[in-house]
Amino acid sequence: MSSLKHFFLFCCLLLPAIGWAQQTPARKPATPAKGQRIELLPGTQELIGGEFNGVEIRKLIGNVSFKQGDTFMYCDSAYQYTDRNSIEAFSNVRIVQNDTLTITGDRATYDGDARKARMTGNVVMRDPRMTLTAPVLDYDLNSKLAYYSGGGHLTDPENTLDSRRGYYNTQTKVFSFKSSVQVKTKDYTINSDTLQYNTVSKIVYFFSPTRIKGQQGSLYAENGYYNTATRVSNFKSNAKIETRDYLLGGDNLYYDESQQYGLATGRVSMVSKKDNITIRGDVGRYWRALGRAKVYGNAVMRNIADRDTLYLAADTLMSVDSRNPAKPGGVVYAYKKVRIFRPDLQGRCDSLTYDRADSVIYLNRTPVLWSGTNQLTADSMELRLRRQKIDQMRLYANSFIAGKDTLLNYNQVKGRNMVGYFQGNKLKKVDVLGNAESLYFALEGDTSLTGMNKAVSANMALRFSPDNKLQTISFLTNPDASFIPPHELKDEDRQLAGFKWREKERPTRRGTLGKHFAPPVKAKPKPKRKTTTSAKTRTTTKAKAKPAAAPKKATSSPAKPVKKAMTPQPKPSTVAPAPKKALVRPVDILRRKPLK
Repeated sequence: MSSLKHFFLFCCLLLPAIGWAQQTPARKPATPAKGQRIELLPGTQELIGGEFNGVEIRKLIGNVSFKQGDTFMYCDSAYQYTDRNSIEAFSNVRIVQNDTLTITGDRATYDGDARKARMTGNVVMRDPRMTLTAPVLDYDLNSKLAYYSGGGHLTDPENTLDSRRGYYNTQTKVFSFKSSVQVKTKDYTINSDTLQYNTVSKIVYFFSPTRIKGQQGSLYAENGYYNTATRVSNFKSNAKIETRDYLLGGDNLYYDESQQYGLATGRVSMVSKKDNITIRGDVGRYWRALGRAKVYGNAVMRNIADRDTLYLAADTLMSVDSRNPAKPGGVVYAYKKVRIFRPDLQGRCDSLTYDRADSVIYLNRTPVLWSGTNQLTADSMELRLRRQKIDQMRLYANSFIAGKDTLLNYNQVKGRNMVGYFQGNKLKKVDVLGNAESLYFALEGDTSLTGMNKAVSANMALRFSPDNKLQTISFLTNPDASFIPPHELKDEDRQLAGFKWREKERPTRRGTLGKHFAPPVKAKPKPKRKTTTSAKTRTTTKAKAKPAAAPKKATSSPAKPVKKAMTPQPKPSTVAPAPKKALVRPVDILRRKPLK
């Protein structure tokens, strides 16, 4: 009975303590040590203990080895600071972690609490995938990061890398290099300032201007990656591929060395070094083995010869190299909405072929050319070049030349075929071959119409002045001509069959160059700020100006004489007619009677 009483009293005393314990927060456990104690392994030949400046030191000599967790350290001699849990190791120092990573050097310090080591003197770091050598190396065993800042050299079975600074993550197997970085592979040498290298995937990532050089050419970019195993690169920001004959660039650039295929996007530019030809567009593709390049999306070609520049724009431009060593040059193809612009020649057609070896440009499907004030049309055309300048122009089937005079009349010549001859890039002569017809308006001083000459002949010859105005017209082989006075002219007599004026389609410089060759827009000068004057200053100025008002009226300047409005002079005829006598009586050339 007494035992039950004592037990009841004990429970009553315990209940308040239990309630207080539940209300009081639990105490945090004591902070553990930063690192395990460094353990000295058996086998050391000599151990000398003592104190130096109040610090307990163990001096270990001969076959010294330590252990901390999964990390081992070996050396010939060492100082062990037991109270600081650190080591200084000397001669033949070796650190091994997880039996996979080994670091060797002449001297090392190791902090057991922070688990950080510094190795100096002939440092070599090895794992199954690579070997790194450096004069000094810091290694953090917690984060598995190794650092060097005095220059490092990395080798793996395929590549070598050098840089001034860098670090290696032993977990992700990724190296990060900085300053004077050079990577050497079997085929290329890579130079950069900042890049990363994955020792597992063999991919090089770069984040600064980088150049890759090889036997076939070089690549440049400011951001991207290169796979040293597959030889595939993906560059960004001002990327370029340069070979012996071409330079291909863009904002983004993909290139497969094994397939010899490249893809560029965003402000694409392709330069043919041999021909001084530049092609720009939105997207570009390059097949090096085939010698073929294709640019599309606002594509424009620029060909510079001496002081003359020819621009060619189309939806798509393609360049194909010649496979014949005896006939170098290749061909440029342009198709869909082709536009040509030179200061002295403009044109438009559906598709175009430029044979650089023969220096011939073929215009297909309803082409039209403008030379000065003359419009030329046909079913197809050829432009033959000599020394990068136009030498001949050939029009095939339904050939037509037209021009507008000062009275808005259209002078016209048509025939089966035509051959135009140029001198100094200016039209000098045109031969009309087969079914030739002409219709020209005779003017009196370019201000009044005196009649219209209409002639038919098997062939005709037209000669032009240096300013592209018609000087003479010759009717050859069975001509038949007539002169129609102004009062007898009918609307149907004013045009030859097939006439169509296409001046609105004439390409302009801005419309042809597009966004890729357009000159940069100049910033407008900022307007000057007006100087503000105080109210007091303005009042003073007005007060001073009042007495000057009286003499101002007395000295009024005389009115300026009004100039008479000048009648604008009419512009010269766009295709000037032949001399009046020849046009009024065209058959005089053939010694026939004049027409009445």
